[in-house]
Amino acid sequence: MRLLIPALVWSFLLYSCKEVTFPTAQPAGVASLKEIPATLRARYTTRDKATGEIGDTLIVESWGYHFKDKEDSDWLGQGRLSDSLVVKYYLNYYFINFREGDQWVLRLVKQHSSGSLEFMSIDIQDDSKRKEILRKISRKMTVKQFDNNEYTFYQINPSPDQLMALIKDGFFTGTELRKVK
Repeated sequence: MRLLIPALVWSFLLYSCKEVTFPTAQPAGVASLKEIPATLRARYTTRDKATGEIGDTLIVESWGYHFKDKEDSDWLGQGRLSDSLVVKYYLNYYFINFREGDQWVLRLVKQHSSGSLEFMSIDIQDDSKRKEILRKISRKMTVKQFDNNEYTFYQINPSPDQLMALIKDGFFTGTELRKVK
C-alpha cells in the first residue's frame, strides 16, 4: 500500500500506456509560464482513503517539482520547466504539458481556496471506459490513434474553447493533493 500512493501520483504526473495526447502544448495559443506561480509553490500530500495514511510529498518550486518519500528522501524524481515540460494558465486552471516525442501529454491542475490542488487527466486506462470516453470525444472532434512501442496515444487537437468544454463536461477527473500547512 505504501507504494500505491506514489504510483497514483506518478500516474497522474507522467503518462500511462494509453493517453489522450495533443499535437501542441495546451491550450493552444496561450503563452507558457516562465516559472511556477508563488500561489502554487508549496508541499502537497495525498491521503489513502482507506487507511488515512499520508503518502509521499510533492514539492512545487519556482523551477518545477520534485517528490520526497516519508523518510524525507528525494529519490522519487523531478520535473523542470523546459521545452518538454510546459505550464500554462488559462481560465483558472493550470495546464501541465509533458512532451513525449511528438506528442504532448496533459495534466490539469485546479487550485482550491483551501490551497489544495485537484490533479486531473482524461483517464482512459480502463478498457471498458476507454472506448466510451473516446467515442464521446470523437463526437466533438477528430481522434487519431498512434501506437508507439508499448504506448498508445489518442491525439486530439481542440481549440481552447473545445478544451474548456471537455473540462466542463467532466472528461478530466483526478485526485486531491492537500497543501501541507
